[in-house]
Amino acid sequence: MAGSYLSRQLLTALLTTNALRPSRHFAAQVPTFFGGWVTSELAPHLLALTVADAARELSGRDRSRLGLAVAAASGAGLGALIVESAGAQHRVDDALREGLGEDYLARLGATYTDLDLSTPLSQLAWPFRLPDDEVEVVRDVAYDERHGRRGRLDVYRQRDAKLGDAPVLVQVHGGGWTIGSKDHQAIPLMHHMAARGWVCLAINYRLSPRDPFPAHIIDVKRAIAWACEHVHEYGGDPSFLAITGGSAGGHLAALAAMTPNDPEWQPGFEEADTSVDAAVPFYGLYDFAGATGTPRSIELRDRFLGPRVLLADSRERLEDFERASPLLRVGPDAPPTMVIHGARDSLAEIEQARRFVGALREVSRREVVFAELPGAQHMFDVFPSIRSAAVVRGVERFLRWTYDAAVDAAVDTGVADKQ
Repeated sequence: MAGSYLSRQLLTALLTTNALRPSRHFAAQVPTFFGGWVTSELAPHLLALTVADAARELSGRDRSRLGLAVAAASGAGLGALIVESAGAQHRVDDALREGLGEDYLARLGATYTDLDLSTPLSQLAWPFRLPDDEVEVVRDVAYDERHGRRGRLDVYRQRDAKLGDAPVLVQVHGGGWTIGSKDHQAIPLMHHMAARGWVCLAINYRLSPRDPFPAHIIDVKRAIAWACEHVHEYGGDPSFLAITGGSAGGHLAALAAMTPNDPEWQPGFEEADTSVDAAVPFYGLYDFAGATGTPRSIELRDRFLGPRVLLADSRERLEDFERASPLLRVGPDAPPTMVIHGARDSLAEIEQARRFVGALREVSRREVVFAELPGAQHMFDVFPSIRSAAVVRGVERFLRWTYDAAVDAAVDTGVADKQ
């Protein structure tokens, strides 16, 4: 029994060490990410199990002193991870104050009475299910019949919502442009926003290598065009449409926001309005071309993006990689943007997010918010955790602020909606 206890504690220590000090080696990034993500976001649960296991070991006769020592070290590390997660609320709020103004929260509070900065403990105790009687999901709505299930989306909306009056949020899933599905990511965010009166559209899109880039961004833009024409049938008002997504979805959300109405990526629907009113990319990749010059960006370009996503050689078609890079497509008319990225992200290099934000702040006329989260791994927002719950509520505040600003501007100028 002592041996098995020691083995469990050594495994916990390995996971905790990986979460605190992830490997930066390209070949190890996937297992490093997975172990670090689970450990970081479930640190309270792992700490509780470690304490319970230690108490059980102490109650027996054949105790493993080494196992108990390892458990103590793991407990300290898990405690540090929990403290980092708890700090996300202040980090997000500081980012919003910097990007929107010191009085942003007071201005929101004057309009909204349901702003909640804390997370119900019941949601964190068992985070893998999100029962919500306030939200209904309309599944598999076709926005492009030609591509089967890859051309479908799910609608998240408040039950008994009034038709045609809710702001719209489009969610683009991740998966390295090669895998993934609309029902596997950002579920907490969509439930949260739908419960507060938004209509959220979680979209599928075609995947590489069967459909190389730019099929992905064409589908995202076609979904936006569909929303402008049809979202009112589900209670949405396309006069305000925001976009979000994580990882590959973060890249596609940012790229769509930076390239409104680009006819090259709107074949057959060139006249459709595919502009968005706000963008919230999570842990995205913003440099396909290796323009940042970092070893990781160049390695990613040559070892994955070229052979698996674009099916092209950057030495022969570098311009295609450049056009696919949100970093190189920023301009003065970029919409308000909130970039969210974890400092310990093993899959998406945070330096790309920093450069993207820097480029936006240099040229954009609109608000730019950057929430860099200490301790956060890739995909930290897949299920409710201390960190992800704080971020979801921060995104809500950003979206409500930008929505109110857009409504005020439309009233002042008499701008017509997208219909």
